[in-house]
Amino acid sequence: MILNVKAVAGTLGVLFFSLGVALVCPLLVDLIYGEGHWLAFAATAVLAMAGGGGLWYRWGGRGNELRTRDGFAIVAFSWFALSLLGALPFYLSGTLPSYTDAFFETMSGFTTTGASILGGTDTPPIESLSHALLFWRSLTHWMGGMGIIVLTLAILPILGIGGMQLFKAEVPGPTADKLTPRVRETAQRLWLIYVGFTVLQTLLLWPAMGLFDAINHAFATMATGGFSTKNNSVAEYGSGYVDWVITAFMILAGVNFALHYRLLKGRFGSVLRDMELHTYLTILLGATVLITISLMPAGEPFGRAVRLAAFQAASIVTTTGFATADYELWPPLAMTVIFLLFFSGGMAGSTGGGIKIIRHILMFENSFKELKQLIHPRAVLTVRLNGKPVSEDVMRNVLSFLVLYCGLAGVGTLVMAMTGLDVLSAFTTTISCLGNIGPAFGDFGPAENYASISSFGKWFLSFLMMAGRLEIFTVLIILTPVFWER
Repeated sequence: MILNVKAVAGTLGVLFFSLGVALVCPLLVDLIYGEGHWLAFAATAVLAMAGGGGLWYRWGGRGNELRTRDGFAIVAFSWFALSLLGALPFYLSGTLPSYTDAFFETMSGFTTTGASILGGTDTPPIESLSHALLFWRSLTHWMGGMGIIVLTLAILPILGIGGMQLFKAEVPGPTADKLTPRVRETAQRLWLIYVGFTVLQTLLLWPAMGLFDAINHAFATMATGGFSTKNNSVAEYGSGYVDWVITAFMILAGVNFALHYRLLKGRFGSVLRDMELHTYLTILLGATVLITISLMPAGEPFGRAVRLAAFQAASIVTTTGFATADYELWPPLAMTVIFLLFFSGGMAGSTGGGIKIIRHILMFENSFKELKQLIHPRAVLTVRLNGKPVSEDVMRNVLSFLVLYCGLAGVGTLVMAMTGLDVLSAFTTTISCLGNIGPAFGDFGPAENYASISSFGKWFLSFLMMAGRLEIFTVLIILTPVFWER
């Protein structure tokens, strides 16, 4: 058979059931605050657990080992299906009468894009949502940040067989770093670090914004998602302390979690020598300096200019999408820097989206290698990263990814222009959703929302969000005829 249907269906059942369990959390939040939306969460949870349990009971089992093709199918199908299910609380509660809007908001949450339709002419402002729905928005970020399947691998041993196929298809980056020989142990360590950072940030933010908002912003920061509990995002708090705490944790979330693990193991040397980390921090520092230089002549005091620059640079590089200011009102130099950062992305193995720093490094290293090859045509040259040669397979993956990324950006711009958007808005909404960034330029900057986009446009942008989060290959491969050939 083309796919191991039993293995695919059984694994999807486990993931659906896991989503149902997760829905119990916002249900409890609603019961605590007594806001009357518990039934929407309960109905969705029962549907997810019953459907998932049924699939696992009928087709699950350790005998169904997953192949590479099955792994791609499970990851792509599960992210789409889980977003369909996760949208139901918004729709069933009556908060979002349009299921398209509910799906867009949920897909934006799971993929950590942070593009929102809330606050539009026909959609409620963020502050009017119940605590349970606000918590659910943030929880979708948090689960999607490290990966829904990686979470399931960490806590459920029944996905152990073939789990590496799922791990590789979901974890961002040209290669999937295994911290330990066993994929389940790797998933557990990644999630322990992730939870630890989330708890620490919550404790630091708690005195400045209250426990509920602190939890939600910690979820969104560590996932590099960007959903806030306020229409004005982090700017609502007007606190330098809040800005710097979130800036620090955005930067940490944009770092490869394998490096965090090495630090905890005391392997400082390998971390300090990491070329991708050096480039990542250099980009952040350079962008902060340039934006600061641009803002000061516009009247911003030095301290505030540095704070605004560092926050916005970290927000865009890591694809978090939080805002403390409307960068479309900034001087041209600052806006240009922000625009260029849209094409950066976090480190591979982080929760950040975008192209990823490592791909830029390998692309430039390969270009320099070709220049040297022209001068020394008989020399045997290889691309090296951290002193080690990079395989041709990885280089082929990187170059193919960049071609597909640019192709999707071009097609996406044409499609969004067909829906009536101007060129700047069409291009930047495409790049923003494909890179899981959130805010864009034009009609969809940090002070605006995506509510005015047509229904078709929202479904198309949702597809781009999922393609970007799953590194393009995982989504596009199931749309190719060769995937379905025997």
